[in-house]
Amino acid sequence: MRKLVLKMSFSLDGFVAGARAESNWMLRAGTPDSAAWVLDTIAGAGTHIMGRALFESWIGIWPTAPGPMAEPLNSIPKVVFTRQQGFDPATAAPSDTPAAPTWADARVARGDLTAEIESLKNEPGDYILAHGGVRFARSLVRAGLVDEYRFVVLPVALGSGEGIFADLTDELDLTFASSTAFAGGVLANVYRPKG
Repeated sequence: MRKLVLKMSFSLDGFVAGARAESNWMLRAGTPDSAAWVLDTIAGAGTHIMGRALFESWIGIWPTAPGPMAEPLNSIPKVVFTRQQGFDPATAAPSDTPAAPTWADARVARGDLTAEIESLKNEPGDYILAHGGVRFARSLVRAGLVDEYRFVVLPVALGSGEGIFADLTDELDLTFASSTAFAGGVLANVYRPKG
């Protein structure tokens, strides 16, 4: 059975989204070593999953993006989770790039979240990598579907924003697996649910 890995970037004060949408806080401390860690996480996945809002944002960026992260994000199969009826990745994808078909062919999951994730876990391949956004990540956490958390903690405090643990109905105990420090002050922390 495949595991579900949730990768998110965090501020020091625990937010994954800040109050200022235009801020580039997630990019300011990046260095080649931290980028390599993120690339390894992205490229190691067998399937990328995300919510519809993030998918619609990324479909306008990654098919034409330069750099090493574009290749695995474009080539690895994707599943979009949405309850919006009529959503079709084929109509959202740009048609003029070689990477566009991999986005247009994304599978859409509209059913029960737990059942959809369990079905994906039972498919062959490498781990399932969940990217977010915030509401989708909260849903995965709240349902207890995440097998491993990979948090990129950036050296910035936002003061306010949104976190992925805001909707917990009970405390969530995690087991520490590893921590890697990078040149720009970024930490990559890996945790797994306890038990």
